[in-house]
Amino acid sequence: MDIKRTVLWVVFSMSLLILWDNWMRHTGKQSMFFPTSAPAAQQSKDASASAVASAASAASVAAAVPGVPGAAPAIKSERITITTDVIKVDIDTIGGEVKRLELLKHKDDHDKTKNIVLFNESAKRTYLAQTGLLGGDFPNHKSGFVAKPGSRQLGSDNQVQLVLESEQAGVKLTKTFTFKKGDYIIDVKHEVANNTAAAIKPSLYLQLLHDGTKPESGGMFSGSTEFYAPAVYTEADKFQKLDFEKIEKGSDSHATKANDGWISVIQHFFVSAFIPQDKTAREIFTKKVDTNLYAVGSILPMGTVAPGATASMNARLYSGPQESAILEKIAPGLDLVKDYWYFAIIAKPMFWVMEFFHSLLGNWGWTIVVFTIAIKLALFPLSAAGYRSMAKMKVVTPKMTAVREQYKNDPQKMNQAMMELYKKEKINPLGGCFPILIQMPIFLSLYWVLQASVEMRGAPWMGWITDLTAPDPWYILPVVYAISMYITTKLNPAPADPMQAKMMLFMPLAFSVMFFFFPSGLVLYWVVNNILSIAQQWVINNKMIPPEHKS
Repeated sequence: MDIKRTVLWVVFSMSLLILWDNWMRHTGKQSMFFPTSAPAAQQSKDASASAVASAASAASVAAAVPGVPGAAPAIKSERITITTDVIKVDIDTIGGEVKRLELLKHKDDHDKTKNIVLFNESAKRTYLAQTGLLGGDFPNHKSGFVAKPGSRQLGSDNQVQLVLESEQAGVKLTKTFTFKKGDYIIDVKHEVANNTAAAIKPSLYLQLLHDGTKPESGGMFSGSTEFYAPAVYTEADKFQKLDFEKIEKGSDSHATKANDGWISVIQHFFVSAFIPQDKTAREIFTKKVDTNLYAVGSILPMGTVAPGATASMNARLYSGPQESAILEKIAPGLDLVKDYWYFAIIAKPMFWVMEFFHSLLGNWGWTIVVFTIAIKLALFPLSAAGYRSMAKMKVVTPKMTAVREQYKNDPQKMNQAMMELYKKEKINPLGGCFPILIQMPIFLSLYWVLQASVEMRGAPWMGWITDLTAPDPWYILPVVYAISMYITTKLNPAPADPMQAKMMLFMPLAFSVMFFFFPSGLVLYWVVNNILSIAQQWVINNKMIPPEHKS
């Protein structure tokens, strides 16, 4: 069997296998290669005694954060709706909880007539943002608040505020939510007024509550890549993605103390994150709140508040799309929620280049086409050498066949004769591998760019392609891919082994069937790449091969 072909198909097959395995893991299926992934920090650090002690301390503090609602407060519950140009938010006067948050610029995956909803409380989903005070009989997310009157829409200053007040045992907590035009960030200010005769030491907690129910999947070929996972970030420990199953078992591991960072719940294309004010000491916790209900949060001491004095602390709540340009400006490391897997070193700069092309073209489909052309031109000197080698291989195929026939009963002499033939004809038997080897990292990275980039979610190309992150609904691109692969195969020298020759004809069909279920943007890239490769190989075969190799 030809070494070059073996290497090519092994690389291509393994790449597709890796893609398929990650598709399975995204849709909630068991990985073929890896167990359930552990947080990076957990994998890279030993559970030292100091870490255990720190985690125990955080757990004890977290236990003080109120759990599920108990008896209803005397004050009547009222949901106040704040609407901007990008979000619609419901906040309950019981606790000042963010009960519902709708993104007005992003449609739901399953019902395009509706907008996607992040925070929500229903029979199927619990996803809430809660804040309150610890350290005494202080207002928390179960307390009754009174809303000050005011506008609930954006005003002339392009912002709107909601002020909630609650007083408990002489301690008054004022929550001020500030919403701004075009912004997914909600500024949340907490002001504590001590109206008692003694000093108090309150701590502010910020937590995100989420159920552990996995999203519904339509099956292996549904294309669903939904997931939910808590995550934390500190400058010292960097990004740590957790999971609800480990929180349930008490085996999760993450940073527990810091002076910076944020906590979040991430999902495909979107994220909600509480970002406390910087350079403020905090404890970070995860805990099981109730059956199938979990919390990730931060606790921040507000210092000693003397009688008659006040203290305040600011935080931001971001709940919106994982757009790189937005996340990078909000907080260090927040852009890491956009998961490129192990290909971040290639995928990040790749997306930056694609963003530049998109700023000129205004269409992500044509951006992929132009990006593919640019990559092909940039790699032409390297890939051209490989195509020359393949073209020469096609010319000397009759000689190779004769050698195989002459020494078919003596493999050792056959290999020696083949090496002499390669040397005489100045052919690198592995030279034809370069086009595929060069393309594979780009191909795999583009897969993760398409999987992670909300910018391309629902982005059309033309005609029947209305979402580049979803499979081709009419399977046109996979069919074009199969045709282009067939032509590519015919341009290459035919294998001497009849079985291998049949495999070479079958493989394009097999891969095109797999591409039925891959993002159409990824298939578009590969179709354009194949068409350019066919043109490039034709030029090399007819214009760049020395005359002595054409006879």
